[in-house]
Amino acid sequence: MVEAHEVREWLVEKIAVRTGLEEHEVRPEMFFDEFELDSTEALVLAGELEEWLGFALAPTALWYFPTIEKLAEHVASAPEPESVPR
Repeated sequence: MVEAHEVREWLVEKIAVRTGLEEHEVRPEMFFDEFELDSTEALVLAGELEEWLGFALAPTALWYFPTIEKLAEHVASAPEPESVPR
């Protein structure tokens, strides 16, 4: 089971690398679209998160949990696998 702070840290690091921001500039309460990731980058990020977690996220996860904080809390509270087996 993964904890919310681990998911938060992972997402902050990956988004910082993709956007060129410093990690301290990637705030967990920011909406994913504020990072100006295009749809391809968002899909790649979601795929990498699934690989790291070891299970697939629901295709609507980033829609229903649109911030790093909300997605991290959701993933940490979800039973494994969340909804779609890998």
